[in-house]
Amino acid sequence: MNLQPLFAPKSLAVCGVSLANDNHPANVIYNKNLLRFPIDVYPVNPKGGTIRGEKVYTAIDQIDKPVDMAVIAVRAEHVPEILRQCIRKKVRGAVVISGGFAEAGRQDLQDQLVEIATRADFPFIGPNCLGIYAPSQVDTFFLPSERMVYPGKGKVAIISQSGGILVDLLVKFAGEGIGLSLAVSIGNKALVKEEQFLQFLANDPTTSVIAFYIEGFGQNEGRRFVDAARKCKKPVIVMKAGKTHGGKRAVSSHTASLAGDYKVLSDIFAQYGIVEAKNEQELLSFCESLSSYPDSSARKIGIITGSGGHGAMAVDACLSHGLEVPLLPDAEQKSLQDSLSPSIRSIAATGNPIDLTGSAVEDDFAIATSALLDSSEVDCVLVLLLPYLPGISSDLSARISQIAQKTDKPLIAYVPHVERYRMLIEGFEFNKVPVSPSIEGAVLMVDALHRRSSC
Repeated sequence: MNLQPLFAPKSLAVCGVSLANDNHPANVIYNKNLLRFPIDVYPVNPKGGTIRGEKVYTAIDQIDKPVDMAVIAVRAEHVPEILRQCIRKKVRGAVVISGGFAEAGRQDLQDQLVEIATRADFPFIGPNCLGIYAPSQVDTFFLPSERMVYPGKGKVAIISQSGGILVDLLVKFAGEGIGLSLAVSIGNKALVKEEQFLQFLANDPTTSVIAFYIEGFGQNEGRRFVDAARKCKKPVIVMKAGKTHGGKRAVSSHTASLAGDYKVLSDIFAQYGIVEAKNEQELLSFCESLSSYPDSSARKIGIITGSGGHGAMAVDACLSHGLEVPLLPDAEQKSLQDSLSPSIRSIAATGNPIDLTGSAVEDDFAIATSALLDSSEVDCVLVLLLPYLPGISSDLSARISQIAQKTDKPLIAYVPHVERYRMLIEGFEFNKVPVSPSIEGAVLMVDALHRRSSC
């Protein structure tokens, strides 16, 4: 089953466009793709007519030009016939936005869609979903563009059973500067499931990290998904809902999924190299970290700070996640102490964490970064950059990022995220260094590298 036409279509038919209600989901999808994407878009409604001066086709198989993808946003009982029209027309795939299937007790109607599509080897996403957002390619979300916040183009693909969770994550990705290669809301996942997306994305050159929000698996789906993840050479991150009895009940009513035994599934994820995110904060941190360093490891952490309190909090966070913060050998401490500015040599702590104190200047941070990157005692450097220290400028983040680029060790940063410090944050982001607005978030980024490499 070829999924490629769904993510880079050259032509799109939108079934269900209203001639009277421009806020109808199909109209929102039609308008945004017509006006904002490099794609030929054809409106479909059995009544025909015109919209925005364009011909409205009475059926998808009446379109006299090739169609790569169809978006179906009509009442559930009409979807099977439209799928048949797509197959007759040789459309290459579809997104079924419509609800009213298994999640509403109509498993029979959903099974009918699967039977029609399976016979024709015709891929469709959904039903009961938002569908696909592929940056610069296509957007089937029935949400007005002016209300959406999209992240920039990047290396992370997100596959989500929930459209609402997916939209929330896109907002947070944009806020954290995490780039996106693809976002897909799969809803009831009647035909194309997580396993197929994983197999496709494992070979997608634009994707480095694959993240999933999963509510549940059908019979044997979980086993096949884990097997596909085990074979995938890219980092796979999962955030799982339905961990409690109440959560399982909510999942079932949302997309008719079987939540299963969470503890068993969580143990299997850890065993087979799937990085499990317990919540959205972890998911964001893991995606940012692994998209920058998909092949790096982290267990022994070197910490640089200008504040002893921040350093102590970072050590506690590292140890709570099973990471090590080793004491540097005496010789390395002495060499580092001798290289620091005369004004802080007698007051800086060089054991690890390296506390340069509030009197440090930029050269001190650069020297400490180089020392830890050169040390065989650490395999990852965590720098806690406090923008209000008087001896540093907005160029420091770019400077130490470029030092790290000359080595194979990952560098991860903490900077408070407020507009006043934007240049420091951008100095890291521009140089592909993950940067978090919290110490815990920065340590989670380190933990992602550790959990990925230890499997």
